[in-house]
Amino acid sequence: QVQLVESGGGLVQPGGSLRLSCAASRIIFSVHTMGWYRQAPGEQRELVATITPSSSTNYADFVKGRFTISRDNAKKMVYLQMNSLKPEDSALYYCNARVVQYTYWGQGTQVTVSS
Repeated sequence: QVQLVESGGGLVQPGGSLRLSCAASRIIFSVHTMGWYRQAPGEQRELVATITPSSSTNYADFVKGRFTISRDNAKKMVYLQMNSLKPEDSALYYCNARVVQYTYWGQGTQVTVSS
């Protein structure tokens, strides 16, 4: 069974930074497009950022210039560096892996931005 395990969430003040990590196992990691999605209470899940096997990246407009997605194929890890955090960034952040018609999700890690 494919496993994606997120970590690095927590409570941070507005303007602060967090680095989320996602560890993949039982997966041919290098052929998957990886992504981060988030979901706030009462809201729909939304795409934050993706990174392809060739390291091409795509970002939602609301995080451009603040968040950076990266991957380490040797370690089978994907990261999301989040800077200049805003209260509206508060959400449960999910790691995603996708190849062709297959997609997998992690359990999520909570990010709360508050004074």
